[in-house]
Amino acid sequence: MPRSRAPTASASSACEAAVNVISTVLVANRGEIARRVFATCRRMGLATVAVYSDADAAAPHVGDADAAVRLPGNTPAETYLRGELIVEAALSAGADAIHPGYGFLSENAEFARAVQAAGLIWIGPPIEAIEQMGSKVASKKMMDAAGVPVLAELDPTEVTEAHLPVLIKASAGGGGRGMRVVRELADLEPQIAAARREAESAFGDPTVFCERYLETGRHIEVQVMADTHGTIWSVGERECSIQRRHQKVVEEAPSPLVERIDAMRASGPEAVAQRDHGGSARMANGQSMRERLFEAARLAAGAIGYTGAGTVEFLADEQGDFFFLEMNTRLQVEHPVTECTTGLDLVRLQLEVAAGGRLPAEPPAMRGHSIEVRLYAEDPAHDWQPQSGTVHRIDIPSVTAEFDLLERAGVRLDTGVVDGSIVGVHYDPMLAKVISYAETRTEAARLLATALQRAHIHGLVTNRDLLVRVLRHPAFLAGDTDTAFFDTHGLFTLAAPLASEADEALSILAAALADAAANRVAARVGGGLPSGWRNLPSQSQRKSYESRVSGVHEVGYRFTRSGVTVDGHEGLELVELSPERVVLSVPGERGPVRRAFTVARYGDLVCVDSPLGPVSARRLPRFSDPADQVATGSLLAPMPGSVIRLGAEVGGRVDAGQPILWLEAMKMEHTIAAPTAGVLSALNVTVGQQVDIGAVLAVVDPDDAVNENQEQ
Repeated sequence: MPRSRAPTASASSACEAAVNVISTVLVANRGEIARRVFATCRRMGLATVAVYSDADAAAPHVGDADAAVRLPGNTPAETYLRGELIVEAALSAGADAIHPGYGFLSENAEFARAVQAAGLIWIGPPIEAIEQMGSKVASKKMMDAAGVPVLAELDPTEVTEAHLPVLIKASAGGGGRGMRVVRELADLEPQIAAARREAESAFGDPTVFCERYLETGRHIEVQVMADTHGTIWSVGERECSIQRRHQKVVEEAPSPLVERIDAMRASGPEAVAQRDHGGSARMANGQSMRERLFEAARLAAGAIGYTGAGTVEFLADEQGDFFFLEMNTRLQVEHPVTECTTGLDLVRLQLEVAAGGRLPAEPPAMRGHSIEVRLYAEDPAHDWQPQSGTVHRIDIPSVTAEFDLLERAGVRLDTGVVDGSIVGVHYDPMLAKVISYAETRTEAARLLATALQRAHIHGLVTNRDLLVRVLRHPAFLAGDTDTAFFDTHGLFTLAAPLASEADEALSILAAALADAAANRVAARVGGGLPSGWRNLPSQSQRKSYESRVSGVHEVGYRFTRSGVTVDGHEGLELVELSPERVVLSVPGERGPVRRAFTVARYGDLVCVDSPLGPVSARRLPRFSDPADQVATGSLLAPMPGSVIRLGAEVGGRVDAGQPILWLEAMKMEHTIAAPTAGVLSALNVTVGQQVDIGAVLAVVDPDDAVNENQEQ
């Protein structure tokens, strides 16, 4: 497909006249994707219906719809995975079509069949196509027969040492659910069991299979769009190689690997080595890598009579050879980067194709570059631990579009949360997708990194700092983005805070001064006097803050007639002070520099934003409550969740790192392990019990403490 720098006018509505009439669309999903579909429906003049669980009663997607129907319960199994409830909701609300979004029932053939049996329009592919691609095992055999290069699957019962390492995958789904890498044969059975439990929880199907695991590779996928009249588009490719736990984190279009391979080919045939990788797709008949990818994707779609939007995923190597991984018979999370580089509204095309519309013979040309990052409520530095709680604020000042196309350089936001939203434990912790578009890849990366750094995201730990560091990393900017990116470049280095230790201390100082200003504003007596003001010099006032990054900060300051004196910050001057804004003149080797900080408070949580990087800390009380102390060796719940298994008994001896119990939260299993060797002296939970964050789950008495007690 040719690439162009010019936008394609009116490409977002490419279909000719439709046959069926759609007037009201129910979205069988939640969060960001429901809001995304509703946005296009509004632009097309269509009415909308939302469904919601009890946990989502106040969610933004509910308010975005014209009507909403409750699904009683909280967990996916009780709500969004109940196809019969969703069909009934559509009928009761007067919807004539159902859009499945992604995840949940989006690739469930029985649900699609129930939708059509109820006389509703299914905004998705044919049921037979879903069934054929629903089994990752069967789909690979079919693709192999169709001439698409494949990476053969392995029966879990037949895996031997010679096959290692292998990747366990859920047959019925994707998104990293039910995926495990196994490098030791002894780990195979327990990892298969864990993968089956996750697959059952996420997709209602515990079937898993194995395939050879390639330690490094490039995840390349092709967006396809097909109508019911025989036209199949390969719209464009995306690269989604930077992943965590086999879930994509950064996605972009076009692929830097494809661009590099094709640029080498253009410079002469001798520039690209012809290599036979045993069934891989090699350069043939002068075809570029993009042409071969697009041809393979069209073959895949044609082999199953596909219609609507879908994605054919491949694993590629650095020489441009690629293998079929799977076909996702739905819209992908990362579809906005294709929209930005083609000018197409893919949701609009889904609706028009479902209504019987006809696509033009050829898709529009690609243009520019687009990058998307997934902003998660998670802690990358602590094993990607998901977070839950209140999103006090989410504001990205440089956003130029929401759920819409970008025709010129800018930033788009697709989010399922707003200020005050609650992130619970029942669903994926993705807060938003932030997408940039620009003429060049370098500019797109710079735009996105700056937008993220300047965003005000308060209340939860997120992966924002990691995303910014990835987007600015020399390897990323050079296009070296294989699936081992985090291992290669060091997760802890990439997950480090954007603000340095010195900058964090300065931000917390600004928070202390803003707190003082807030206290004076709220004071009923003497509010016009500086905080802690005395006629004669006195001791510094002191405030303590705890940062999850660097621990406790003690701030000492004293207001004087000429300004403020801060312990340990000689020469620092206060330029401006209010409860929400602090401007400091900071001394430096080449002279003072003014730094501005915005400060927000939510109870004892203080969030400080500045160009130096975001900082959050909790103000500590002047006096601690003994009741808040926990015993040494206590294992605290890192997140709210449900106890699904126990791995030890009270009184038993445990080794450091030995699993004590397993929590299920946000559709993933999380292992709670012993921090040290010792004796399990307390186990405060049972299987099935719901626990809150910070709850004491168990207590391990360390060996040294046990020995000391015995000696006494």
